[in-house]
Amino acid sequence: MHSNSIMIKNQEQEKNSQATAGDNRQKESLINHVKIQFRPAEQIFSASTRLRGLRKDEVVMVQTDHGLEPARVLTLVPLWPEKGPSKKQAAPLNVVRRGTRDETAKFEKLGDMEHNAFALCSELIKKLNLPMNLVKVERFFNGGKIIFYFTAENRVDFRELVKNLVQEFRTRVEMRQIGVRHETKMLGGLGCCGRELCCSSFIQNFESVSIKMAKEQNLPLNPAKISGACNRLLCCLNYEYKTYKSIRKSMPKIGRKITFNDRLYKVRQHNVLKESIVIRDDDGEELTLARDQWQTLAQHPAKDK
Repeated sequence: MHSNSIMIKNQEQEKNSQATAGDNRQKESLINHVKIQFRPAEQIFSASTRLRGLRKDEVVMVQTDHGLEPARVLTLVPLWPEKGPSKKQAAPLNVVRRGTRDETAKFEKLGDMEHNAFALCSELIKKLNLPMNLVKVERFFNGGKIIFYFTAENRVDFRELVKNLVQEFRTRVEMRQIGVRHETKMLGGLGCCGRELCCSSFIQNFESVSIKMAKEQNLPLNPAKISGACNRLLCCLNYEYKTYKSIRKSMPKIGRKITFNDRLYKVRQHNVLKESIVIRDDDGEELTLARDQWQTLAQHPAKDK
């Protein structure tokens, strides 16, 4: 009896140790996601990390394409398995470690350093009478490079400007010309919807937008109503374009003749959101048909004579 109780006790201990090991493996397979911001009032990014216990406003070091850069934690996201459905949407950035006290202090001064570099470069541009508009200055945390973003209508000979900047900062200097979309993305602002501009809040890569997208959604082709702060077509025209196109594809085309209640009608208009159509007969009578009404009719349209 005594030996049996010992065996049972050993089996229970083995089960508990296996369960503990399984829990530890599960915790190791979980990956934490956080919202971070490299500069105040700039775009917010998602980043993954295996660090535990991160707090809001804590400074962390993030792996980027040019090395470690400091960022501030804004929001913590609940844990989920790394091999879960989110694998296809893996965050491109990775939080490597917490920032040290010196790194945090340097990060706090980084904005002032960029502001001073912006002021100096603006003075030099004015002094050299260069036809360019300085938009933003980005300084690498390790001090290895400073990027000056600017807009200009034509190519600019800024060799003398770069020479003066290198002598002042004693580091590599890059002058990067950008378009009006990227300028608006960097400056930020409010859209016609009253919300923060999409480009400055979450869009990372610009997709092509055409006037065809506005036509597909029955929007007025008034440039003032379908253009953004950059005076280019609104990026949001692209959000619902595929949905409109997919729904409209199943609807009878405008101008097509159909028979309804033994009378001949012509399709005059689509209401994609309601999935209804407006039809008109030769006498000018108009009717609105819901999807369940026109769905069978569209399969047997009347032939043009």
